[in-house]
Amino acid sequence: MTLAATIAVTDACGRTLTLPADPALTLAQAAYLSGHWSAPALCSGLGRCGRCRVRFLDAPPAPVPGEDAVLSAQELAAGWRLGCRHAALPGAAVLLPARPVAPAPAPAPGGPPLALAVDLGTTTIHWQALGPDGAPVAEGGLLNPQMGAGSEVMSRLALARSGAAQHLRALVLDALAGVARALPGPVARLAVAGNPAMTSLLLGLPVDGLAVAPYRLDYAGGREEPLGPGLPPAYVPPQLAPFVGGDLSAGLAALALGAAGPVPAAPFLLADMGTNGEFLLARADGALLAASVPLGPALEGVGLTHGNVAGPGAITRFALTPTGLEATTLDGAAPSRAAGLTGTAYLSLLAHLLRLGLVNAQGQFRPGATPLGARLAERIEVRGGERVFTLFDGMALSGADVEEVLKVKAAFNLALSRLLAEAGLRPGALAALCLAGALGAHVAVDDLETLGFIPAGLGTRVRAVGNTSLAGARLLLADPQARAWAEALPARVRTLDLTGDPAFGQEFVGRMRFSFVP
Repeated sequence: MTLAATIAVTDACGRTLTLPADPALTLAQAAYLSGHWSAPALCSGLGRCGRCRVRFLDAPPAPVPGEDAVLSAQELAAGWRLGCRHAALPGAAVLLPARPVAPAPAPAPGGPPLALAVDLGTTTIHWQALGPDGAPVAEGGLLNPQMGAGSEVMSRLALARSGAAQHLRALVLDALAGVARALPGPVARLAVAGNPAMTSLLLGLPVDGLAVAPYRLDYAGGREEPLGPGLPPAYVPPQLAPFVGGDLSAGLAALALGAAGPVPAAPFLLADMGTNGEFLLARADGALLAASVPLGPALEGVGLTHGNVAGPGAITRFALTPTGLEATTLDGAAPSRAAGLTGTAYLSLLAHLLRLGLVNAQGQFRPGATPLGARLAERIEVRGGERVFTLFDGMALSGADVEEVLKVKAAFNLALSRLLAEAGLRPGALAALCLAGALGAHVAVDDLETLGFIPAGLGTRVRAVGNTSLAGARLLLADPQARAWAEALPARVRTLDLTGDPAFGQEFVGRMRFSFVP
């Protein structure tokens, strides 16, 4: 390969690597897909978070519109640019101040054989290792290394179709093998629950049916599949619909079979509010209605100006006090700009601003409708031509952030409304609305009602059920009868194709307001 067909990337440790140039990729994608640097929580190439900043060491390209909102005039003059906004053109030489990927851990000492349950999410991977007696011996989580390809499903599918499928697969296989190597014993059994896109990329399967409408499900799951060196075959739960996968079938098994707490009475709705929103409505007659909508990564803290996944110092919630807004962090540490705000923190902040009249139903900043609101309205200022609500430590809520949350609200509202209408149910007829994942554990139910995710009064039926995908993967590892139950699910499921409905766009736009639309 000639120098002209490469880019040179130097990291903060002074290490320089030569990577293939590819004008179809951004510099951020080229760097993070190489596997040499840990992918940050990207903003889907929107140029907001600034975590993919690079400095051109020679002949920097002209700044693109919007970079001046993230980078100062001095930084731009010094050659700093956003890696997500510039193509990986031949001959580029850049400094990338990113963390190198940590060295692979040494193999663990001999120990008893273990079982490993994995929830393979679009943004994060959660896992739990079980000993011979079924008791947990270790657990943890990490960012999905495919984040370097983009923070949502469709960007990864597009990249896979362009020729990077095996590369995307290798990133996740290496991550899982690294988890296995660090455990106090060999992994003898493995179960991986994920949505159809993540599952197909993991298994190296064609993704055409998921990447191009009309969407179709080409892989049914419900069996063990070989993965690669250092890993045993993995049990893959049944896939239910083009974008309703093994994470939901495993999650429903955990709920219905008592592995995730008390079994809810029917009718109930299981909602997994991840990057890909997946929904299962369990009717009283045993039938299941499934639907999915693209929620985007905002609820996982990605794609928002100061958004971040949950971690030390990350703000998870705001409280309204007589003196203003007070931030609560995940671990009680002082909040900081570096740690950012989680998705639930954005929901909490917006709900308070809406109640105070500082934001209206359309998501526009207003002067405030109470004395405290009027006082807090002094925090509204203009940055980069955009109105923002300033917080502290240089952080602010932008109009673009509000719009991203509105999109999530509209999509969730639409899925909930359509499923209830299809089942002939009023919201009050639901015995339970089960919210899976971190959102259910940290969000305040009254915030969901205030913002219009759910109708007023349904909050009393909301139940946080935790990571049901991981709980289900753990159950399916150990219980053959649970596997048989899960493998019978596809015959009970009818899918609503919401995004394929010609009225989807109109219904979505009609719900772009902070109030519930039936």
